[in-house]
Amino acid sequence: MAHVELSLSEAFVPHARATIEPEYGGSVALWTPTVAAAAEPCLLIDAEMAIVAVSEECCRLLHLGTPDDATGRSLIDGVLRLVDFTQARSELTEAEIEKIPPRLALKSGRLARGLLRIVAEGGTDEVVTVDAIATPLLDGGTVAGSLTFFCEV
Repeated sequence: MAHVELSLSEAFVPHARATIEPEYGGSVALWTPTVAAAAEPCLLIDAEMAIVAVSEECCRLLHLGTPDDATGRSLIDGVLRLVDFTQARSELTEAEIEKIPPRLALKSGRLARGLLRIVAEGGTDEVVTVDAIATPLLDGGTVAGSLTFFCEV
């Protein structure tokens, strides 16, 4: 008959995790390298709407240039040119921008989903429509940022 002994000890937690918090802390710092290396189009913003990390595929889809070009810039102040779904392609008002998924996730602290219509930078008339799903990132019960995944429609 086999004999099995079980002993319990404290979990081993490597100390290296304490050094992954560069200028951002908590969940934003934890997600930064993941988003930057992701194959999927995704974007991480902080509570002030500044882009913390963006995947290369997201830059291609949303016409943001390179990740280095987009990182540090405000998502809504000149990075994305958001337009409505009419044929006129009128730019969104501030009230409408408040409802885009990345910003709504920050403001509400809840999941947010919606369609966005984006005009490419550089004077072209190319328009892309994307489905965006955003989740807030919490630190100690406070919203510190949001993580958004995009899919072209």
